[in-house]
Amino acid sequence: MARVRYAYEPEDAAKAAKAMGYEMDISFKHAVELCSAIRGMKIDQAIRFLEEVAEMKRVVPFRKHHKKVPHKRGLEKWYAGRYPQKAAKHILKVLKNLDANAEYKGIEKERLVITHAQAKKGRVLKRYMPRAFGRATPRFKYLTTVEFVAEVR
Repeated sequence: MARVRYAYEPEDAAKAAKAMGYEMDISFKHAVELCSAIRGMKIDQAIRFLEEVAEMKRVVPFRKHHKKVPHKRGLEKWYAGRYPQKAAKHILKVLKNLDANAEYKGIEKERLVITHAQAKKGRVLKRYMPRAFGRATPRFKYLTTVEFVAEVR
């Protein structure tokens, strides 16, 4: 039994492919923005988009988590954006897995559209750094789960 279930189940499972990146060490906010940018794209478009983000050639618009995020050149119809390279590299692996899952099921890749892209908060690895006078500072590591579902449209 899986620890994390998909938040979205496709209507026809035979015409859909799923992939999940489980508890990755990436920023949750960056994963949310990347998922919202990818949603609605075809798999090949999304892979190309993430490769360009990792090479800092394409900007990801930060629509939800945009407080104190500066303007970047190349944004369309939005003002705040960044280049989340680490998250893009991790999510790129999950998208390549989604592509391979679709190929294994025998689904036409050209007709697949990413209908569900979601980032969830995972576990928190709690660590403490000892300080002077018997105190301690928390050094927590927050893990992120990302899931994708692509369906034939």
